[in-house]
Amino acid sequence: MDEENLSEAIRLEYRYLDLRRPSMQQNMRLRHRVSMAVRIFLDQTGFIDVETPILTKSTPEGARDYLVPSRVHDGHFFALPQSPQLFKQLLMVSGFDRYSQITRCFRDEDLRADRQPEFTQIDIETSFLSENEIMVLMENMIRHLFRSTINIDLPNPFPRMTFAEAMHKYGSDKPDLRVPLTLTELTDLMQEVPFQVFRDAAQKPGGRVAALRIPQGGDLSRKEIDDYTQFVAIYGAKGLAYIKINDRNKGPEGLQSPILKFLPESVIRAILERTQAQNGDIVFFGADKAKIVNDALGALRVKIGHERGLAEKTWKPLWVVDFPMFEWDEEEKRWKALHHPFTSPIEGHENFLTTDPEKALSRAYDMVLNGVEIGGGSVRIHRQEIQAKVFQALGITESEAQGKFGFLLNALQYGAPPHGGIAFGLDRIVAMMTGTDSIRDVIAFPKTQRAQCMLTQAPNSVTEKQLRELHIRLRNSSASTS
Repeated sequence: MDEENLSEAIRLEYRYLDLRRPSMQQNMRLRHRVSMAVRIFLDQTGFIDVETPILTKSTPEGARDYLVPSRVHDGHFFALPQSPQLFKQLLMVSGFDRYSQITRCFRDEDLRADRQPEFTQIDIETSFLSENEIMVLMENMIRHLFRSTINIDLPNPFPRMTFAEAMHKYGSDKPDLRVPLTLTELTDLMQEVPFQVFRDAAQKPGGRVAALRIPQGGDLSRKEIDDYTQFVAIYGAKGLAYIKINDRNKGPEGLQSPILKFLPESVIRAILERTQAQNGDIVFFGADKAKIVNDALGALRVKIGHERGLAEKTWKPLWVVDFPMFEWDEEEKRWKALHHPFTSPIEGHENFLTTDPEKALSRAYDMVLNGVEIGGGSVRIHRQEIQAKVFQALGITESEAQGKFGFLLNALQYGAPPHGGIAFGLDRIVAMMTGTDSIRDVIAFPKTQRAQCMLTQAPNSVTEKQLRELHIRLRNSSASTS
């Protein structure tokens, strides 16, 4: 098992042998030290460890739940928890002011390389602290974690950035600050240009035109530009316009681009001024719905920044704050909670919940490290009338709310303290510390991207007798055994 070029499938099938390798032993021992450092810090700051249920109620408002059929309650199901969110809020109602737990969570998500169907979460909730106080406390924990386990001193304090600024400058709510490149806003310049792609994007509601300047990127070949065009297509971009700056002093004659003939000279000058483009640079453009432009140029920014050696070799933490409460779901034609439906709006935004949901900002905060979200949290709603307004904005009727979350709503009637919390991805933090590209390398017995265990061959078929005991009949009869 010393052979490094073994396929991952073989490594996972014989995981007990793969774990003998020194690198895997080091990974698992580091994971242990991280867990212990977290427990020690939280214990010393007054948190108590409380276990919450694994078999619980299905409340599908985010990812799909893993369902567990009940043998003794015909036709009814438990769900495995996506997080202990509701229980930790109930603990605050119960008078436990500081709760913590390193817990397993489960999400039946679509296949993604950096996700696991079951994962480990550092789960935290506390009463009577503002979001600022929670962020300071959690900063201290993460700094303690990195210093005590891998001898890294993270900045003090972590910088903070609003969601709006992050999207405007970096096209992402988890920007990699190691890459110095930023997006430049051009929407206002393109309202009347002859180039229809830019003009239509600038005029449509929710549209955006933005630029990304790559210093000394003028040496990119046609093939490299075509490759980047294919890359942004993954994010919905229909193309990747560009301008190469050969000699800025010569005006349009010193530039190279297929789109120059569609842009007035005054607009070209404004582009060069805003982007601060210099000789030898290339400027890429995105023009479409803001989400597509942000996703495409944001991802391109990181890709080119790392490929061309522009990224700093350091640790760059960041808090992103002032998230929108809601995001619009085009398929379902309704608002959905950007974080979860128990996040409190910032002071003064309560009225937007029923009048202009798109304007409501939340008391949410995400911790980002080198372009990866490692933790997310918020101050919760502790007043029932505000919770009712959020449900109304989400299109959840009173009867639906009572059916899904009645136990929480009933508890709030008995008086809940102001409270908030956060959850960190333990697997992701340890993976970043080790420098591995896959969180599977820091989990003892992980699943594949197809949510399978190669070692035990799970999930597997079950006998007809087991199905009868659970009152289940399969539509695909070949999935069971006799």
